[in-house]
Order: sequence, then structure tokens, then C-alpha cells
Amino acid sequence: MSKKLIIIIAVSLTLRLLSLNQSLWLDEAISANVVKNYSYQNIITQFSPSDFHPPLYYLALKTWTSIFGYGEFSLRLPSVIFSLITILLVFRYFGFWPSLLLALNPLYLYYSQEARMYSLATLLVFGAYLAFRFRKIFLYFLFVFLSLSTFYGTIFVFIAISLFFLIKKEFNKFIIYSAAIVLPLLFWSPLLIKQYQSSLALRASVLNWSSVLGPANLKNILLIPVKFTLGRISFYPKIAYYLLALTLTTPLWALIFLKSFSRRLEAFIFWATLIMGFIFSLFTPMFQYFRFLYLLPFLVIILKKSHFYNFIFLVFSLAYLLNPVFHREDWKNLSSTLSGSVYMIPSASDPVKYYQPNIKILDLSAEISDNQITVVPYITEIHGLDYKSKLQQSGYTLDSVSNFRELSSETWSK
Repeated sequence: MSKKLIIIIAVSLTLRLLSLNQSLWLDEAISANVVKNYSYQNIITQFSPSDFHPPLYYLALKTWTSIFGYGEFSLRLPSVIFSLITILLVFRYFGFWPSLLLALNPLYLYYSQEARMYSLATLLVFGAYLAFRFRKIFLYFLFVFLSLSTFYGTIFVFIAISLFFLIKKEFNKFIIYSAAIVLPLLFWSPLLIKQYQSSLALRASVLNWSSVLGPANLKNILLIPVKFTLGRISFYPKIAYYLLALTLTTPLWALIFLKSFSRRLEAFIFWATLIMGFIFSLFTPMFQYFRFLYLLPFLVIILKKSHFYNFIFLVFSLAYLLNPVFHREDWKNLSSTLSGSVYMIPSASDPVKYYQPNIKILDLSAEISDNQITVVPYITEIHGLDYKSKLQQSGYTLDSVSNFRELSSETWSK
């Protein structure tokens, strides 16, 4: 084993195992409760129709957790492994420096520790790209199927690859590679139809849901280069954050643009994928930076080598890992303060169910008559629920507020 390979493995694993047992946040708790409470069949037939993702990740995670348990560390370890394999593939085919950039990238690190499908999707997309690059058509079909069975948003990279052949006027290959996209969509079409209907109902019933999904606007365009460079970290005063982001992001993306002319294949896939995603989001919003995490291997291949951004990536990765202020929502500590029952948006209750399964979840939007209640007002703004006015009109007064990282709980009485 070479020294460079040892460095890559050591750096990748060391960073990814730090703070791995931090609190699960809402989406991770959903993953945990799904794999714990649903059978394999019911994941597909009962849970997935009301979800927005294909079921492969949940099925894989259920297999893993049935062996290794449901703790935070165990739930997140598959994503760590998927990211390590991706980094090693970049090392194998593109060398030490791109793989080091990927290992240190703070956004990739963050989602390498997330009990969600994005790390697996990145691995599968990169596997499909390697199959395309070496013209292994069977493997390409396989990886495209697995990718679209993990995260629908990967479709844009495969559209970009098909467009590559169309631009080159290789029409036979365009048809063949496009078929790789069509087949998994046909396979999952019964589920897709149900999920689309569920999404329409949710957008109609939840006032601000479209804004959460990621409309194609200037803010979400700018967040892609910023978050791809600095990761999930944000801080106050915002003017200082914006200035830092501008200072560090602009030269990196100017460099990526310039280097795109020497890595034309990867650059075409990178930029075309973002453009396809933006165009699609003009009609169905999904233009959020984390949904394009699978493009980070292409970014580091284009960049190839930069000691300065190795340093910047490492600084922001360590800032995230070592400062709990930047960790995920602290449902673990919030849930430990609850007893009996809690009023909240039921669809946001998975973290409480994970940490305190005996707590009774009551709908904050329903009629309330108890003399003293505990409220967790998480995502009430998204649902357009003015719970404070509602409680005050019913004779309640706010007694106390307990703050946790990105969360709060309130005690009301009358």
C-alpha cells in the first residue's frame, strides 16, 4: 500500500468518524424510524408512496441496521463507507490531489456523516460516470438503475451524458444511453405516480412548502458555489459571512471555470447537470445545493490540485466537526426534557419518536384544552401556522422557552 493511499484513507476516516454520534436531525430520524418500524415490503408499499425518494437507500439501511443496530453511529456509518469508496475511486483513476480535495471538502464531509441517501447517490453516480468513461455499457445501465433507485435527482447527470453523445452526433449511442434513464423510470413509474400525487397534495396543504424544495432563483444559484466551497457553516454577523464567502468562493469558481477547458468531459457533465437541474426547477422546485452533492467528484477532478483550497476545505471541515454550534439540530437534548406529551407538527415528530418513543405526539393545529402544555414550534412557519395567536386567543400565556441548537421548546399555561 502506497504512502499516498494510506494518507487518503487516514484523513478520510479520521474526519468522518469525528462527531459521528451528534444528534440526528429530522430527515435522519425519518430514516431511522422507517428502517426500524417497516418491513422491506412495507417500505415500498406503505412508506415510499408518501415519501419523495425511491426506496433503495432505505432497503440497504434496513439490512445494515438489522445487523448493527439503530444508534446514531451505526445509522451514519454506511454513508461514511460510501464516501470512502468514492474517494478511493477518485484516487485510483484521477490521482492523489483530487481525492484529497474530495476527502477534505466540508460539504462532502457533512453529507458523508448523514443518515440519508446522498452519499450513496454520489458513489453510484461516480460509478456510472466511470462506466461511461470506459464504455462499459452493462455497468452503466446497472449504475444508472441503482442511482435512480436511490435518488431521483441524479437523473440530470445522466441527461448530461446522453446530451454529450447528441452534441457529438453519435445518435445510436444517444439512444442507448438515454434508454438507461428510461428503463428505471418505467420500473418505478407506479411508485412515481403515487409520489407525484402526494407531492401535489402536500404543496396544496402546506403553505410554504415550495420554498423549502428549492425554487430556481438567484439565492439558490449562489448557494451552490458557496456551499460547495464552505460547507454547511454559517455565522453572524451575516455581512461578515457574506464577505468571507465572496472572498473564498469567487477565485475557486473562476479557477474551476478556467480549468474546465482542459477537463472538457468532466466540465461538460458538471455544468450541463447544473443547467438541466435549473431548467427543471423552473417547473418543479428542487434546485438546492445538497441535491447536487454528486457533482463534487467532478468539481475536484476539474480543479485537480490546489494547496490553498486543501487548506480552506480542512479549516471549514474542522470548524464544523469541532464546534458543536455548527452541528445538526439538537433533538437529542430537547427530547430528554420532554415528558408525557408534546404539541407540534406531527410530520416533524420523528426525532422525538426516535429519542423518546413513549412521548405522546399531539397536533399543534388541532383543538387544545389542557391547562399546561409543552410546544415544539418546529416548521410551524413552513406550515403557515400562527400557533402563538391561536394559543393566546384560547387564553394561554407563554411561561418559559428552552433553547437548543436550532430548536426550542415552550411551556404555555392558562
